[in-house]
Amino acid sequence: MLKGIPKILSPELLKVLCEMGHGDTLVISDGNFPACSMGKNAIVIRADGHGVPELLDAILQVFPLDTYVEHPVTLMEVMPGDPVETPIWDTYAEIIEKYDPRGKDAIGHIERFAFYDKTQKNAYAIVATGESALYANICLQKGVVV
Repeated sequence: MLKGIPKILSPELLKVLCEMGHGDTLVISDGNFPACSMGKNAIVIRADGHGVPELLDAILQVFPLDTYVEHPVTLMEVMPGDPVETPIWDTYAEIIEKYDPRGKDAIGHIERFAFYDKTQKNAYAIVATGESALYANICLQKGVVV
């Protein structure tokens, strides 16, 4: 055990967050995301039983967002015609605002298949959660610790 580290961050996840460098990307996925097939070139960490918001809040306590890009946080856009509401995105904006002065302006959105492509090509790690909200996947680009 360590002092000051959120208990939800497992030793494996802490190790990966520490290994990541500036510009590396971390995906925190919902329960429907194909983490293992998308993460063939990444480290996949299981966090079943946890939701994305609680993990996002804990991760951002130790993980700086990239200040050299406009949107260090990326969300998967809802597919046109899909009648899905995304109130979890408001929760994400509230969490991000606690740790980054840009708040919701740090968040960008990309089309679903572009999100998958970005994950397959760029993700250093994927944290696969049990989150049941739809379109709850979030990609974080790591910044510099100053």
